[in-house]
Amino acid sequence: MASTAAPSRGEVLSLFRSLLRTTAKFPYYNIREYIRRRTIDSFCANRLLAYPSSFIATFADYKSQLVVTQCQSLVYYLYVPKVKRIMEIKTAEGGC
Repeated sequence: MASTAAPSRGEVLSLFRSLLRTTAKFPYYNIREYIRRRTIDSFCANRLLAYPSSFIATFADYKSQLVVTQCQSLVYYLYVPKVKRIMEIKTAEGGC
């Protein structure tokens, strides 16, 4: 079995940006911010991985998380309620 090469810095940054772009597609603020915060915290926590095998495994895990996040954002987009929430109405009217 051939060993896979560790991803480059550019590939990691591209994956990070893709995850952040995907989180921006969620229609609900709470879910969008939770996933965004979780992504940033996770990348910061794994920033200094020392062993290439753990680095490759973590990168593969993030790639699978990207696929799951993309699917979930699509599902949330399909089932957005037609009725606006009270906070959305207030901000549209220029309220508090």
